[in-house]
Amino acid sequence: MSQAVATTSSVNSLTGLMVPLSDRMLLLPNVAVAELIAYRAPQVSAGMPDWFLGQIAWRDLHLPLLSFEAASGGQATLAAGARVAVINALGGRPTVKFIALLVQGIPRSTKVGSDLLRADVALAPLELEAVSIGEEILRIPDLIALEQKLADAGLIE
Repeated sequence: MSQAVATTSSVNSLTGLMVPLSDRMLLLPNVAVAELIAYRAPQVSAGMPDWFLGQIAWRDLHLPLLSFEAASGGQATLAAGARVAVINALGGRPTVKFIALLVQGIPRSTKVGSDLLRADVALAPLELEAVSIGEEILRIPDLIALEQKLADAGLIE
C-alpha cells in the first residue's frame, strides 16, 4: 500500500529546469531539454530576424539557434558563460526534432509541485504564465509558438 501512495505523490510533482536568460528566468520541464552544450558561434545568414541567431551543428544536425529574449520583444545578448539549450521540438513537424536556445549560464534543477504560485506580472509575447518559486519569478515559455515563429519566418518547414 505504501508503494501506491508513493506513486500517487510522485505524479503531483515534476522536475523543472530554471533556465537563466539575460533578462528573465524560464521554467521548463526537465524532459523538454535534450542537452545543454557549450556556446558555439552559429552560421549566420544576412537578412534574418534579430531573434534568429543562425544555425549551429549538433550531433550531425543543423539546428536553428534562437534568442528567446529577442523573439519575445527584448534584445539578444551574448554574455560570458553563455550556453545553448537544445530543446525537444513540440510542434509535430516531421523535419524538426530540436531547436536551440541561447541561455546565459547553467540551468538549475527544481522540484515543481501542484502548489506552484502564479506571479502577478505582465507577460511578454511567447510567455504562457509567470510563477514564483521562493524569491524567483519564472516565465513559462510557449515553445510551440516559438517553433511556429520559426515556421512563419520560413526558417523551418
